[in-house]
Amino acid sequence: MITAISERLYVYEDTCRVYVVKHDEGAVLIDFGSGAVLDELAAIGVERVTDILMTHHHRDQGQGLARAEATGIAIRVPHQEQDLFAGVDVFWQGRSVMNNYNVRQDRFSLLEPVRIAGTLKDYATLAIGGVTFTVVPTPGHTFGSVTLLADVDGVATAFIGDLIAAPGKLWSLAATQWTYNGGEGIPATIVSLLDLKERRKPQRLLPSHGAPIDAVGEAVDLTVARLTALMRGRGHNPRLFEHRDRPYVPITPHLLKARQTMCNYYVLLSDSGKALLLDFGYDFLTGIPAGADRASRRPWLYSLPALKEQFGVTSIDVALPTHYHDDHVAGFNLLREAEGTEVWAAASFADILRHPERYDLPCLWYDPIPVDRELPLETPFRWEEYEFTLHALPGHTLYAVAIAFEADGRKVVAAGDQYQGDDGLQWNYVYANRFRIGDYRASAALYRRLRPDLILTGHWEPHWVKPGYFDALEENGDALDRLHRELLPLEELDFGAEGFAARIEPYQTTAAGGETMAFAAEIRNPFGAEEEASIQVVAPPGWTCEPATAALRIPAREAAPFRFRLTAPAGTVAIRARIAVDVTVGGRRFGQQAEALVTLTG
Repeated sequence: MITAISERLYVYEDTCRVYVVKHDEGAVLIDFGSGAVLDELAAIGVERVTDILMTHHHRDQGQGLARAEATGIAIRVPHQEQDLFAGVDVFWQGRSVMNNYNVRQDRFSLLEPVRIAGTLKDYATLAIGGVTFTVVPTPGHTFGSVTLLADVDGVATAFIGDLIAAPGKLWSLAATQWTYNGGEGIPATIVSLLDLKERRKPQRLLPSHGAPIDAVGEAVDLTVARLTALMRGRGHNPRLFEHRDRPYVPITPHLLKARQTMCNYYVLLSDSGKALLLDFGYDFLTGIPAGADRASRRPWLYSLPALKEQFGVTSIDVALPTHYHDDHVAGFNLLREAEGTEVWAAASFADILRHPERYDLPCLWYDPIPVDRELPLETPFRWEEYEFTLHALPGHTLYAVAIAFEADGRKVVAAGDQYQGDDGLQWNYVYANRFRIGDYRASAALYRRLRPDLILTGHWEPHWVKPGYFDALEENGDALDRLHRELLPLEELDFGAEGFAARIEPYQTTAAGGETMAFAAEIRNPFGAEEEASIQVVAPPGWTCEPATAALRIPAREAAPFRFRLTAPAGTVAIRARIAVDVTVGGRRFGQQAEALVTLTG
């Protein structure tokens, strides 16, 4: 039975509480339950549902969504949880269940995928039939949960999903455990509730399991008090409230470091009131959920209101990354969409931000990041009163830069993750990041040339340079170079530190069956003399390739491109079909040395 809350707002009790917001064209549903609500809507004069807005992915919220899809209702889901709706069949095929230490409740997902009309991006607004919904990130019950704010019948209403069930009550404590023996969702719930109460100021909370809550302040305060006691009893997040109150600490008067993040990001303040961010990944992180799927990685802009209030910032003008890794750039799209921030990036990795699917690299962000200004290396540029120069900084990854500038009379280099440790000397290379044997010798030489007073690091404290530091870097770089040359058979064959004869680009391709796809393979000659390389494309049966084979003359220890085109039969449907190149150089067969993945939509 549907019950009226106010003139245009109704609730239907199902596997969860389904809220109905009437509008001129029909109704919007907040969550969907089993779908039985569709059989009851005529009783309140609703002839059709235009949209369903989901607060999170759990099955009790949307187990009937296939019915909505068949009816043609637009289904909109939290952006970070989209794969647990539209791609949940892939999730079920890959989710570990044996020897499983991932206790996130992602298995409380739909059993079959549904087609979605769009995603609910954090901080976005959606106007439907005269009602405007604002999407607010409220992690806690799940990492990707959202609250939908709307003025309904003159009441500022928050549809909060399972953030809380009643004053002082959560629908599930188990759902807040995002890692084995963790409690990451508890502090997330605390800061989400405080954000709602203090910044959004709703007059009414509507939970998915529980009665409407009109005494918002009392409900939030009681729940926060109880969760804080539980959090402290577990010894988690002892500085949560300190970091929430003062999320930024000054390094110099115009240079700030953010706290409570997965990686450090830094804020450079202009006297004009504008701010430039050096990296911006996962702001105000209360814990990292198990897994590496999209639903386990979520940026938000939680600390920015404090930045503006406490430091007089009027705009987040520019975001400038040290490298492409997700923990350094995940929040860039949110900044662009919610704050109007421009993304400036080095020419050496701007294409990775724009087209991550083309690259076989770790730590890629899931979505393309538009780059507003592409910056050449070794060429000074200005932002406000500051001058910057970007320098190639291979080592941790081939696609990184050292950002050199002066602030408050100090020479500063933002170096990302190049070195680790409190002393700033430990190597931090990752072979799959395209590490090369001589990279740390090169970075030592660069640091000596730039001679910074201060080095900003990605995961450690800012490093004030002391006497002897550059000498130590050179010694360490020489040692790493020597050890690799001693350990690898480079005299016989030299595939570099990565150890492969080929790679294919793009690494991931999505196309329709029957569509021709273009690829480029880079083939490396590991020998000390020019040799002939023979290449054969390996593709699924029935696919055509032009050319399918090739012979190339490649100079000693260099690489050459091989371009080919593939076509699958029309109507072919595949998820991550594998292709490869089989490589022989100088008569020595190295086999299938590279692969790429093709998804065909039929």
